[in-house]
Amino acid sequence: MFAAPKTKKSANSAPSSDVVEVSRAQLIDYLNEDLAREYQAIIAYVVYSQVIKGAEFMSIAKELEKHAAEELQHALVIAKQIDYLGGTPGVVPKAVNTSKGAKQMLQFDLENENETVNHYRERIRQCECLGEYAIAERIREILVQEQEHQIDLATALGQDIK
Repeated sequence: MFAAPKTKKSANSAPSSDVVEVSRAQLIDYLNEDLAREYQAIIAYVVYSQVIKGAEFMSIAKELEKHAAEELQHALVIAKQIDYLGGTPGVVPKAVNTSKGAKQMLQFDLENENETVNHYRERIRQCECLGEYAIAERIREILVQEQEHQIDLATALGQDIK
């Protein structure tokens, strides 16, 4: 039976920094959700980098190709952590939104990166609650790149990071 995660307030943090305790099985499930988001990002970046048109988007198209390769590395890291925890890495990506408009595609990417960053921040806290500090560190490394992707996309769209 799936039990709801327990919330524990950290003594040194604000109330919004509640730490959600999870079991190893729940962490595997959450990491598989993260893996599905990485697959989604790989597909989106591959497609978007090739179909974005317009002189103002040529440099961002090259950047999206780099993002695709980085997302593949993230997927490999997450899959390895799932295996380490005794789970089986999932194989199904989250749905990829497409559009004919370059700005809309970049907006889809930015929204996905925002979601991914938020989930990885939570995953780090969950890993640390389980004493899985090495997994938390690997996810921190991924988080740095995901935040760089956020910055790249927000800059291309002339937006602030939310």
